[in-house]
Amino acid sequence: MTDNDIAAGFHPFEALAETLLPHAVEGDDGAHDVAHLLRVFHNAQRIQAAEGGDGQVIAAAVLLHDCVSLPKNHPQRAQSSRLAAEKASGILTGLGWTAETVEAVAHAILSHSFSAGLLPETLEAKILQDADRLDSLGAIGIARTFYTAGRMGSKLYHATDPQAASRDLDDRTYAIDHFEAKLLKLADGFQTATGRQLAGERHRRLAEFRDLFFDEL
Repeated sequence: MTDNDIAAGFHPFEALAETLLPHAVEGDDGAHDVAHLLRVFHNAQRIQAAEGGDGQVIAAAVLLHDCVSLPKNHPQRAQSSRLAAEKASGILTGLGWTAETVEAVAHAILSHSFSAGLLPETLEAKILQDADRLDSLGAIGIARTFYTAGRMGSKLYHATDPQAASRDLDDRTYAIDHFEAKLLKLADGFQTATGRQLAGERHRRLAEFRDLFFDEL
C-alpha cells in the first residue's frame, strides 16, 4: 500500500493526510500505527456526521494524536498526549495555520488520552476522545490489549487468582487485568450521544469475552 493509498482513506482530507502522515506515527507499535489512525478517523466521521464540528480540526487531531506515543510501561506514559500536542502545534504552526486553529487541534490531542485524565472542552476534542476510545473497545480493543501485552512481556493472567479476588489489579503484568482496570470503564465516559451509542455494543463484546475467558479457566 502506497502513501497515496493511505491518504485516500482520509477522504475528504487526502491533501492534509499526505502532509501530516510523515509526522503522525513513531516507532513500530502496531496498536498505534497508521491502521489505528484510519480506524479512529472513520469513527470520528461517524460521530461528526451526527454531532457536527470542524472537520479539518478533527482530521488534523486524528492524524497527529499519536505523533508522540510512549509505551504503556514507560514512566512518562501520562505525558504522551501533552508531548503530542506540543509537537502537533509546532507542525501546524510551521504550515501557516492560525493560532486559534492550532490551539483547537492541540486541545483535542491533549485531552484525548485516558491516562492524562483531562476533560475535553470543545466538540472536536470530545469527538476525538470518543473516536479514539472506540478503538479500545470491542474485538479491536481485545486484539490491541493482547498485542500490547505481548510487546510488554506480560502474562495472560495470574495463575492462582485470575479475577483479582485477593490482590490488586496489575495490568502491566497480567493482560486480562486491563479489562477491569481500564477497558470496561470506558463506555461510561463517552462525551457525545453518538459515541455512547457506538460504545454500547463494543462494551458488551468486551464483557462477553471477559466472561468467556474466565469460564474457560
